[in-house]
Amino acid sequence: MRYAQGGGLTDAKRAARERIRLEAVGRFESGAKNREIAAALRVSERSVERWRRQWRERGEEGVRSKGPPGRPRLSADQIAKLERELERGPLAHGWADQRWTLARVKTLIGRLFHVGYTVEGTWRLLKRHGWSWQQPARRA
Repeated sequence: MRYAQGGGLTDAKRAARERIRLEAVGRFESGAKNREIAAALRVSERSVERWRRQWRERGEEGVRSKGPPGRPRLSADQIAKLERELERGPLAHGWADQRWTLARVKTLIGRLFHVGYTVEGTWRLLKRHGWSWQQPARRA
């Protein structure tokens, strides 16, 4: 499926998909078969199977959308804590020198919040919050 130049779905299309999922929940409750639901809602049977499994495990909330896939995984409080820890420096976290690398920041995020980021995702997170790649110039 090709997306618009901005990528992803618009809010209106995301809401339309949410309505389809919730309509499927109503059909699950009435006892309809996966094939019938898929045909009526014009979706794949695999999607209906996945929704039904989620519905059995967690109810209607299990079927609801989790939001856009690129959403930030750290809350504002967690980002504030991360910034405080970065200000403390790498020495305070067990590294031998005073240089933050993306790999180290990624490791720190994993240790503090048990959230996995890629190196590129770590860079995007830092850049979004005003950090830069530049090193301070050495003074004589």
